[in-house]
Amino acid sequence: MGTQKEKLSILSEMIAFARVDYSLKESEYHFLLGVASNLGVDKEIFDALLKEKSPKIVLKSQAERIVQFHRLLLLMNIDQEQHEKEIHTLHNIGLNMGLPPSAIGQVLEVMHKYPDKVVPPDVLINIFKAHYN
Repeated sequence: MGTQKEKLSILSEMIAFARVDYSLKESEYHFLLGVASNLGVDKEIFDALLKEKSPKIVLKSQAERIVQFHRLLLLMNIDQEQHEKEIHTLHNIGLNMGLPPSAIGQVLEVMHKYPDKVVPPDVLINIFKAHYN
């Protein structure tokens, strides 16, 4: 996975998304801390990102963008609540990443078919593959 700057950008975007409802729930914090750990970012640096954003870096590959979209989808559903503002924001983030609008819409629709609205990675990948062919 990319450079330290890319990792911090990923986390900053996720923190901002978690705060779209003007709060950061404990479940969201722990999820984000887990993502930070998986990316190799220690807790002190992660906690610093809560106070000051990292500069935005555009993910280069389509695969990285799809993975980030999936992380954001998981984050949105971690508290088992989906608000219209979150769904709208996630849709716009996907569009800004250059993901196909129809694939984004399909993912947001099929998430309701899965326990805790967690779309399995293979299902997500197949949706995006179908829209790129």
